[in-house]
Amino acid sequence: MSLGSASVKSILKPLLVVGGVGKGSGTGSATSKLFARRGYDVALIARGKDALNELSEEINREGRGKATPFPTASYNPKDIQATFGDLTEFYRLPVSPQLKSTSQPQPTTHALRVALFNIGYPVFKSFLQTTDEDVKNSLEGNVQSAFAFSREVILRLRENEIEDRVEGHPSTSIPTTSGKGTLIFTGATASQRGNTMTSAFAAGKAANRVLSQSLAKEFGREGIHVVHAVIDGRIKTSSDSDFVGLSPESIAKAYWDVAHQERSAWTWELDLRPADEQW
Repeated sequence: MSLGSASVKSILKPLLVVGGVGKGSGTGSATSKLFARRGYDVALIARGKDALNELSEEINREGRGKATPFPTASYNPKDIQATFGDLTEFYRLPVSPQLKSTSQPQPTTHALRVALFNIGYPVFKSFLQTTDEDVKNSLEGNVQSAFAFSREVILRLRENEIEDRVEGHPSTSIPTTSGKGTLIFTGATASQRGNTMTSAFAAGKAANRVLSQSLAKEFGREGIHVVHAVIDGRIKTSSDSDFVGLSPESIAKAYWDVAHQERSAWTWELDLRPADEQW
């Protein structure tokens, strides 16, 4: 039986992959929790092992979608590639011919349907105080990591069957993505404009934005939905909530909605901001 047959496709559980969860109380965390509550299994990739394990345990206590931590030493291309190799084996994902080490088809249990690039390397310095090392770190942390993450995601999304419309998953009533799947980039105000202290950071985030646009144009015709979200404001976390900002849970709901749009009206860019913004 081929991996593309309807009967095999129907039993594959949808998987969300999140790159970057910070301290476990921001956008990556909230998105992971929401998708797990709604039936996805979740693969969590991050450098902070303690926060990663705590978030996984919290999700698993709720008892629906299961979370698995995949700690990584860094977000450089080599480590990202190795981590995706680990999660592909763990979830037995359909494997691209470019990634196969054997010509024999492998049995699968999951299909990667949504991926969130939530990795960022902030640099907030005036231009003349910004060092060559700052520029190098910003480009590696914001741009090189985005290229590596996107490549691994797209190679796996291409192996999925196209869903012609959003409908309930046969076994779990989970809405499926329309198309082969969705790749979401978490952006920032700096994705669209620079400021006095953001020359290095804005260069990296703007690169993420145009990368996502390029991928949307190149792979949309294959059924892969690429989205860039401008998070225009500070994100409220458990440690700093007394200011005008965006709720991580509200961002997660927006990500859920955009990941399950019908193909005739896909969003490339979201611009999310609080209603009572003052900037």
